[in-house]
Amino acid sequence: MPQVDQEDYVAAVRRFSRFYTRRIGLLHEGLLGGPLSLAEGRLVYELAQRKTSMAKELGAELELDSGYLSRLLRGLEERGLVSKSPSQEDGRQVLISLTPAGRESFATIDARSRDEVSAMLIRLSLPERRKLATALAEAERLLGGPTPEPARVPYILRTHQPGDMGWIVHRHGVLYSEEYGWDERFEALVAQITADFIQNFKPNRERCWIAERNGEIVGSVFLVEESAAVGKLRLLYTEPSARGLGIGRRLVEECIRFARQAAYSKVTLWTNDILTAARHIYQTTGFHLVHEEKHHSFGHDLVGQNWELVL
Repeated sequence: MPQVDQEDYVAAVRRFSRFYTRRIGLLHEGLLGGPLSLAEGRLVYELAQRKTSMAKELGAELELDSGYLSRLLRGLEERGLVSKSPSQEDGRQVLISLTPAGRESFATIDARSRDEVSAMLIRLSLPERRKLATALAEAERLLGGPTPEPARVPYILRTHQPGDMGWIVHRHGVLYSEEYGWDERFEALVAQITADFIQNFKPNRERCWIAERNGEIVGSVFLVEESAAVGKLRLLYTEPSARGLGIGRRLVEECIRFARQAAYSKVTLWTNDILTAARHIYQTTGFHLVHEEKHHSFGHDLVGQNWELVL
């Protein structure tokens, strides 16, 4: 490659880097206007994704020098954001976790980040947002990120927007009629669930995820507040054309991740035993069957099941 071409490419990447660091405020003294540095904020983010972690794992994940990581953790511990405890399995290892204050700090950072990105995206049309998401996924891949299997077409997850609830009701009604013969009373139930979600939406406690592939909605799921300590997973579905791509499992994992961030102690769900693919996802992501009962609904004799996951 001619040297001039290489310099042009280097300049292009550096130009975008300068633009984006300004755009998301990384030049400010604190991350997103808060008291944490960028490195501290990323460390808090990683700790928020799990109950506990070991310093060695964190260092490998973030590619941080052990001495630098130790200083970061010490500073966060002094501020009451992280705590350390000996591992019960190996007394030589120290487990690190966020304190309640640490999780509150993460929730603030996460909300600010989401709001700032949403403010940037709101200026774009839906096709422009899709184009941006595709370009960013390709940039991640080219720079060494995970490479999707060749047979898989990339998909994105996003939060709900106007028009999505009607689509979810429609597709649930059609799919469950075609695949299981359920009548319109199931569609009415889905309509009631989505209406309640919109009318009583609690952004810090509830979420809807929409999966998009090639610009089309191919799946969705909800996590709603059942009580102060319990979140409820609802209306998981994946389009037939997108099954086998791991989308259903990813949607459930997003629910679990968000439930932990929202400080729920348990996630519950209700399903029916004939939904074998969904039950397999629940089982392999840690849910346990706690109760089942026969019922007659949607024109059929069914066996309803209650599952739960202790966080």
